Amino acid sequence: MAQQITTFIANKPGTLAEFCRILKMHDIDMRAMNVSDAMDFGIVRVVVSDTDETIRVLRDSGYVCQREDVLAIEVEDQPGALVGLYTALGEAGVNLDYTYALFSGKENKAAFVIKTTDRTHAMETLEKLGVKLLSDDEL
Repeated sequence: MAQQITTFIANKPGTLAEFCRILKMHDIDMRAMNVSDAMDFGIVRVVVSDTDETIRVLRDSGYVCQREDVLAIEVEDQPGALVGLYTALGEAGVNLDYTYALFSGKENKAAFVIKTTDRTHAMETLEKLGVKLLSDDEL
């Protein structure tokens, strides 16, 4: 299982750059980033090289953030690779809250974050499909 950090930033020019600058100043490597807007603020989700240090750094910098368990998966990097996977999860009754791509340096492989409230059932379904679950150490 992997972990992500979720925080909020103001939805105005330069705030995302400042967020990234803080991580850079502390030599924290982002493995994935997802940003969505909610009117006056943005929701930033990151998977990083050191979750504990990132939370400390962000809180010291005035950010409100939380840690969440997510599933990180690896699939073949080919058209339609997610169709069977998401079909199987849906047929198993697993609802996905959201999903986004991870940065992947492996040739012919793609990686994704999946957030669901039913992680155990999702993990069982993915394992039956032979989908590789990635730990924080493998990201």
